[in-house]
Amino acid sequence: MRPRHRVVTRTALALLDPIVRRKYGVEAEPFERFRDEPCLILYNHQTPCDQFFVAMSFRRPIYYLATEDIFSKGWISALLRWAVAPIPFTKQTTDVSALASMMKVAHEGGTIAIAPEGNRTYSGKTEYMSPAITFLVKRLRLPVVLYRIEGGYGVQPRWSNGIRKGRIRAYTSRVIEPEEYAKMTNAELFSLIQDGLYVNEATADARFISDAKAEYLERMAYICPFCGLSRFESHGDEIRCLTCGKGIRYGEDKRLIGLDGDWPFAFVNDWYEYQKDYINHLDVCALCETPVYEDRADVYEVILYKRKELLDQGQTLRLYGDRITLKGQVEERVMPFSQIQGMALIGRNRLNVAWEGKTYQLRGDDRFNALKYMHFYHRCLNMSKGEPYGEFLGL
Repeated sequence: MRPRHRVVTRTALALLDPIVRRKYGVEAEPFERFRDEPCLILYNHQTPCDQFFVAMSFRRPIYYLATEDIFSKGWISALLRWAVAPIPFTKQTTDVSALASMMKVAHEGGTIAIAPEGNRTYSGKTEYMSPAITFLVKRLRLPVVLYRIEGGYGVQPRWSNGIRKGRIRAYTSRVIEPEEYAKMTNAELFSLIQDGLYVNEATADARFISDAKAEYLERMAYICPFCGLSRFESHGDEIRCLTCGKGIRYGEDKRLIGLDGDWPFAFVNDWYEYQKDYINHLDVCALCETPVYEDRADVYEVILYKRKELLDQGQTLRLYGDRITLKGQVEERVMPFSQIQGMALIGRNRLNVAWEGKTYQLRGDDRFNALKYMHFYHRCLNMSKGEPYGEFLGL
C-alpha cells in the first residue's frame, strides 16, 4: 500500500466516472460502510470494466486480483503496478504467491477485490467458482462484501467487440462478517457466496440496442444442434452454421430466433449448456486420427510479468481429441493434453497454454473460437483421470 494509490484512485474516478456511466449505462450504488476499513470484495464477472464499477461504489484504493496477462504488457504493466498495484495471478497454473500477496495487503489494512469465477461469462450466467474461495476468506479474516453486477452481459457479452445501449446495475447484495462465517462450514459459506453473486441473464428482461448484436457469437458457438461439431459465421444481427446453413437472429431482448424454422434454444445460455453437455458425452479419445478443427494463429511466448514475444505468425493450429499441434514453416509443436500444465482463456478469444515450462499465447483472427480448445482439453483430462462424467470444462 502506498499513499499515491489513494491519489490515483481519486483522480481516475473524477476523470472516468462520468465517461464509464455514459458508455456502459451503469448505475453503481454507493457503499459507505467500509470507506475506511479493510474488507474483501467478491464480485461476479461480466464486462472488462467490472473493476471500475466496484471502484465507483467504494471510492477508495482497492487491490484487485488480476490475471498475469495485464502484467505482460511492458511499460503499460509497469505503470499499472506503480499506480494501483494489482495483485498478479497466473491463471493457467496454481499460484501460491498470489495468496502471500493478498495476506500482505490484508495485514497492511488494504481492501482486496476478487472475481471468484476467474473468467468473464460467455453465456450470461455466473460461471463455475472454485470452493477454495472459502479457504481464502477464512485465511484473510476480513468482512466479505458480495458485489453483484446485473445487465453487464446484455451490454457487452464476452464474445462481442461492441457495447450495446442498455442498463447495468452494480450493488452490494450482502455482507458476511468474520464472526458469522467463523461458525459456518466451508460448504455453508460457499453456498452463501454463490447465492450472493449468482446472476442469470437468460431472460428477456431488458432491451440492449446495437446494429451488430450477433457479431462474433462464433467465439462461443462451435456445436450445431442439427449437425454437431461445426463452424459458424456471424454478420450484424445474424449467425449461421457453415455446415447445414441454419441461421439465427439475436434479438434486442437477448432471445435467439430461428431464421429457417424453430431454433431449439431461447437464449445463448441454453446453447452454451447444450455444448457443455455434448462435450461431456463425447468420446474424445476416438477423435485422435484426423483434426477435429483447424485454425490459423499467431504464437507468442508470454514472459510472465514482463512482456509477450512474437514467435511466429499464421501457424496452423489443429485440435485433436488428445492434443493440439502448431505447425509453422520450420517446425511443428505437438502438445499432448497429458503434458500441458494448464490452459486458460484470456479476454474474448485468446488462448494461453502452459507447456514444457513455458507459456504460449495463441491468437487467431477475430472469429477464432478458443473455447472449444479449452473444452476438449478438460474433457480429455476428465476421461484420463477416470472421471468420464466430470462436468467441469475449465470455465
